[in-house]
Amino acid sequence: MLYPEEFFDMNLCPFKDLFLLDKPVWETLKYLDDYINKQTLGKILIKIPEGVYLVNPKLVSIGKETKIYPGACLEGPCILGDHVEIGPGAYIRPYSLIGNGVKIGHSSEVKHSIILNEAKAPHFNYIGDSILGQGVNLGAGVVCANFKINKTEVVIKTEKEKFATGLKKLGAIIGDQSFLGCNSVTSPGTVLKKGFLCLPCTHVCGVHLS
Repeated sequence: MLYPEEFFDMNLCPFKDLFLLDKPVWETLKYLDDYINKQTLGKILIKIPEGVYLVNPKLVSIGKETKIYPGACLEGPCILGDHVEIGPGAYIRPYSLIGNGVKIGHSSEVKHSIILNEAKAPHFNYIGDSILGQGVNLGAGVVCANFKINKTEVVIKTEKEKFATGLKKLGAIIGDQSFLGCNSVTSPGTVLKKGFLCLPCTHVCGVHLS
């Protein structure tokens, strides 16, 4: 139950060696910092346009044919793959791991998260302490909240089990090819199956596996 392979096609996953295949999927986030720190950082394969801000550039890696618009800010340590698009006003915060073909659009923010190939957060999105699967699409204004209002540990509950995550900050686990409608919000510790769909302006919480 709740292992990474239930949510992501590991044969397509660009960071398969990061995922803990025998533990609940959110456990991988606990090792994200160490994983990024062990990579070759400071490898930038594009010309950085004027008006793009790099904080700690020696800790930022950017793949080939990636496009970054003026006004975007990338703060290392972070890694962007090939053919990524980062829109104006976007903020990539430390310990973000972004796969190939990902789109992070205008005024969207990513913090300590894993975003797999071809996922899109194109307009006014917040992704905190989360994992987005291949081909996930977040509608405009979707927020993956990562911190409970009472500041307590995030606990994940299924119909049969309760998991104390040991984390006070945990956003959403969103399976491959899921689509969240505009202005939806996921509560801390939301877990969504592959191909999950939700209507605009929806509050999503809990574990959805069927």
